[in-house]
Amino acid sequence: MTAALAAGRDPESVVREHPESPLAWGELSDAAAAEGREIEAYAFARVGYHRGLDTLRKSGWRGAGPVPWSHEPNRGVLRALYALRRGAEAIGEVGEVERLTEFLNGADATAITEIEAAR
Repeated sequence: MTAALAAGRDPESVVREHPESPLAWGELSDAAAAEGREIEAYAFARVGYHRGLDTLRKSGWRGAGPVPWSHEPNRGVLRALYALRRGAEAIGEVGEVERLTEFLNGADATAITEIEAAR
């Protein structure tokens, strides 16, 4: 799935094959945002965020604590959080932007920088 996205496959088709993937939903959000479809981008990111929380919980995460960017499986979750933060900002949801910024910084203080550098 990561390879398919890296190879430039359409994020919608990847989501259809892997609806549990926060990375795929984050990529779909990115594509919608790039086309100026802010509400759709926000909604796709929201799904990715929830899928990411599901993934973390299945791995034993209890709702708080580190989610290191250096651990490759966490990157999809962090990317979805970042996309949701971007989407919330685009629609003027200030409180959500603040909450997600705190969440990302608490998960890994380098996450925002790493994601922005990868863009």
